[in-house]
Amino acid sequence: MNQLDVSVVVCVYTEDRWEDILAAVASVRAQSRPALETLLVVDHNRALLDRLTKEYKETADVRVLPNAGPRGLSAGRNTGIAASHGEIIAFLDDDAVAERDWLRHFADGYADPRVLAVGGRTMPIWASGRRPAWFPEEFDWVVGCTYKGLPEGRVKVRNVLGGNASFRRTAFDAAGGFATGIGRDGDKRPLGCEETELCIRLTRARPDAVLLIDDRAVIHHRVPEIREHFRYFRTRTYAEGLSKALVARSVGADKGLESERRYTTRVLPAGVARGLRDAVLARPGGAGRAGAIVAGVLTAAGGYVLGSVRARRGGPTFTVVEIGRSAEGGTA
Repeated sequence: MNQLDVSVVVCVYTEDRWEDILAAVASVRAQSRPALETLLVVDHNRALLDRLTKEYKETADVRVLPNAGPRGLSAGRNTGIAASHGEIIAFLDDDAVAERDWLRHFADGYADPRVLAVGGRTMPIWASGRRPAWFPEEFDWVVGCTYKGLPEGRVKVRNVLGGNASFRRTAFDAAGGFATGIGRDGDKRPLGCEETELCIRLTRARPDAVLLIDDRAVIHHRVPEIREHFRYFRTRTYAEGLSKALVARSVGADKGLESERRYTTRVLPAGVARGLRDAVLARPGGAGRAGAIVAGVLTAAGGYVLGSVRARRGGPTFTVVEIGRSAEGGTA
């Protein structure tokens, strides 16, 4: 068995998710392959920082620390990397729980020294108790989950998905940390793609690098009721288009949209066809799923076009953070 130490970073920002945060930490502490440590990085919320510090003050394997950078998920993750001691750094969403063998499957993936990142499979927990009939599995990325069209098993990929992922520490030495100015930053618009940009940058810095997804490394991610509605679906797909434009500006459209081309030309047309077939057979939600796929593509495309125009005019940019040694121990 691979004996590399694994640090787990959970980025948190709101007391509204208090019970979810406690459940996430409990799931890490219950792993069959114990984590070296769990780091809770609090994003500019003093009340939450104080409350979590009090909650875990007697706990040697859980550390609570403030985001040392600008507001946002990328800076929070960089803070966690900076303070961690493990040779592998895993990331878990604050509203998700990991299955018992999550870290074991991650760690096993690093037996090959060329492997610099291993991601897993994220399953939705719908607030209403089940998937909305109109919501296509091909768009589960909208709610932070593994979507239909990703390859199964343990396979090489262009990028891992940030809420259920791990990286070898040397990956950050080679490529730097997560870029700030992309992804979620406390703004109402649900941007993303910071892990995509990092992974592309990593494989450019280390052409021999291998990135994997192992779908046995499973977490279960809570989907709040507000995200089960088409309004959020539309907002999130539009934001994804904006984010993809930023990534393409940074790494070029060839790499930045490589996986998306297959997704839009093969996976999504097949999903539309299934939805229409289900509609003909009078199965619930078939027409809605087909329509949602078409709407999602058009909305994301609109966001991408607008984001590209803004980029050409000198719009939003992002900054790559170098990771070095920190006072907390680990790198910064």
